[in-house]
Amino acid sequence: MSLFQRAHDILNAKANKALDAAEKPDEMLDLSYDQMLEQITRVRRGLVDIAASRKRIELQETQLQHSVDHLQDQAKAALAQGREDLAREALSRKAAAQAQIDGMEAQHEQLTEEQEKLESVLAQLQEKVNAFRSQKEVLKAQYTAASAMTAVNEDAAGISASVSDSGAALDRAQDKIEAMQARAGALDELLQSGVLEDVGGGGDDIQKELDEVTSASDVDNELAALKAELGPGTAPPPALPAG
Repeated sequence: MSLFQRAHDILNAKANKALDAAEKPDEMLDLSYDQMLEQITRVRRGLVDIAASRKRIELQETQLQHSVDHLQDQAKAALAQGREDLAREALSRKAAAQAQIDGMEAQHEQLTEEQEKLESVLAQLQEKVNAFRSQKEVLKAQYTAASAMTAVNEDAAGISASVSDSGAALDRAQDKIEAMQARAGALDELLQSGVLEDVGGGGDDIQKELDEVTSASDVDNELAALKAELGPGTAPPPALPAG
């Protein structure tokens, strides 16, 4: 196979594939039906033409037959009047007319046979067209139903995918909400326990001074209580070691 032929075959294959993808069954069926109707129309026109030709020959034969009969009568009348020459001429013309009739007969038979054949072909075509029309409507209905079912299935598949995506989004949102709730709970516990009060280092200076004053006051009160318990004659306690 030549390179040119191979390229030609590839192009034809691609073109046929593209056409097959673009064709719709209902449109193809309607197109085929229209083509069959056109074929029937052509056969009918041919049948009409043949029938017209046959009828024209029949009319000519009828006219010639009238001439033959008339010439026969004229030959008899001329012979009765003793005009043999006229009778001979009439018979001669009669023979010529009869010869034309005989020549037309073969053509008439041929046209009759052709007409009968076309009538048979037309009847067969009409039967096929009627059957195709019924089957075409059934197939178109099936194609419409199949198209609708395909569209529904595609929509259902799209909905399923959307639901799956939505479910995943819901799961992610739920996980995030739970994480935030856990963090908030943990912070709340830490705040309540006081663990987070000194976070960040340093503190309030005023609060420190207040705490120191409170601590010193507590010490003085405790010292006074011990003095009262020991009484005035008690020796002073030993000095504390230097810290």
